Amino acid sequence: MTELAAYLALVLVGFLPNEVWRWLGVAFARGLEEDSEIVVWVRAVATATLAAVIAKLTIFAPGSLAEVPLAVRLGAVATGLLAFMLIRRSVLAGVIAGELALIAGALLFGA
Repeated sequence: MTELAAYLALVLVGFLPNEVWRWLGVAFARGLEEDSEIVVWVRAVATATLAAVIAKLTIFAPGSLAEVPLAVRLGAVATGLLAFMLIRRSVLAGVIAGELALIAGALLFGA
């Protein structure tokens, strides 16, 4: 029963409050052009936020990630940035390439 309560709390506190904002964003963005200034600005803010999270996790690595050498973490970020630039500025491609480089580096050089 305690596991069910934990999942229920996760849905009520973690998922539902965020989902409301997603649906509101979809509703308000319905009439906007893809290249409008507000959409370009939102995309830039989202990309900058992702970059800030990646930088924080790279430099001040928590938990098991701290066991991976800093050079490997920085190399994974560089790999992700290169993939981002080469594959039509795709954030998804950059994240996947960086993650694969991090996993490979951790397996080869990790503690």
